[in-house]
Formats: sequence, C-alpha cells, structure tokens
Amino acid sequence: MVAVPLAAVLLAGCGGGGSTSSTTATSAAAPTATTGSGATGSATTAAVVSTRTISGLGAVLVNGQGRTLYMFVPDKHAKVTCVGACAQLWPPDKLASGQKASAAGAVKSALLASDPDPEGGRVVTYAGWPLYTYVTDSAPGQATGQNLETNGGKWYVIAASGKPVTKAP
Repeated sequence: MVAVPLAAVLLAGCGGGGSTSSTTATSAAAPTATTGSGATGSATTAAVVSTRTISGLGAVLVNGQGRTLYMFVPDKHAKVTCVGACAQLWPPDKLASGQKASAAGAVKSALLASDPDPEGGRVVTYAGWPLYTYVTDSAPGQATGQNLETNGGKWYVIAASGKPVTKAP
C-alpha cells in the first residue's frame, strides 16, 4: 500500500518544479514517456526534446516545457564546458537520475544522447552538442539568447538536423 504513494512522490520529484528555468524536460506541454516493470510499480520518465517554430529562426529544438534549447560554441561539439556562473545563466538541460532523452516531432532519436556534467549528473546532447536553456527566455517560444556572445563564446539555437542556426533573430 505504501509503494503507490511513494512512487507518486518520487515521480513528482522528477519534474524539477522548483528549479531555475527548468532543466528537466517533462510537462503537460509535451508528452512524457513512461516505462516500467508493472510488477514493481517503478517508472522512468523521459526528458522530451521536440521542435518549435520561432519567428526568424525556423523550427528549433525545445525542451518539454517549450523552452528554447541552445548550444555553446566552446563545447566544441564534444563536452559540457558551461559550468559555475555560466550554468546559472545558461542552465544545462539535465537528466534526472535514471531518466533518458526522448525525441518528439521532427527531432531525430539517433541524435539524442547525454554527456556527464562536470558539476554532477548528465546533460542532454543533440548531434554531440550539450543543450542549455537561457534564463532570460521567460516563456516558451522565446530565443533571446540567439547569437549572443557571452560567458566566453557564442550561443545558438539548433535545428532538428543537428546544425546550429547562426543567423541573428
């Protein structure tokens, strides 16, 4: 009898409700994939990455809450380098323990993966680029971080092809 309420509490903790600019990509705005072994009642949610059309930029990657995802040129298509004060402004799209990234819409599952975060945990990657949100984007559909040079490099949104969109908004 305790397993069901405990599972509900554990699942509620995976949503990142109190965190900054939300780095877990699960919400009612995008479907949450759930898998589990019905016998134990345990479940693993997926961090959803999908696309959204943003005026002037086209269809770009967004997290499960519709927040625009960015890549950071100094990551060199290889590893997370935005840490400390950088990560406070550009929170990485982190996975909760046991969580996997899931593709929706035009996003290609084969391009989704994750890399270790030097500050702990794992960060969702797409075509090798670690993904980040930007705290100034206060609502879904915004891309105020596009083509900015800050924290030691350029920031760009990413198309479903896996290529950075380098034009100004």
